[in-house]
Amino acid sequence: MSSLTLSKANQIIQIAIKTARGLKLEPLTVVVLDEAGHLKAMQREDGATMLRQQIATAKAWGAVNMGISSRALASVAEQRPDFMNALIGVAEGKVMPVIGGVLIRDADNVIIGAVGVSGDISDQDELCAIAGIEVAGFRAEV
Repeated sequence: MSSLTLSKANQIIQIAIKTARGLKLEPLTVVVLDEAGHLKAMQREDGATMLRQQIATAKAWGAVNMGISSRALASVAEQRPDFMNALIGVAEGKVMPVIGGVLIRDADNVIIGAVGVSGDISDQDELCAIAGIEVAGFRAEV
């Protein structure tokens, strides 16, 4: 099993931001959490609004703690809104079922963390997270 080191977490963030700049996206905030949902690394680009850190964290936290991407959580929210509302309550508001939270899996398919991105439209946020995860040598699960 590979581990999510600080170096790898920072590489994920750097590539996610580099991808965003190449696409001329809005300023992003990128959060990397470990497998237990603890903060590993975070960066907020100049110009990113203040709530972006909390949004990116909630996207990643929900993904890693439920074992599915925030894209999948968004689908659950549409199909089972009562369940999602209860989940958000149980999680004390730490879950955000919006695209942009991507699981990080190692070569053995073990979840080792999650990336949450916020700042542009959700599909673009997710694209940047995937780029960072893959360049760092892990598998992104959406």
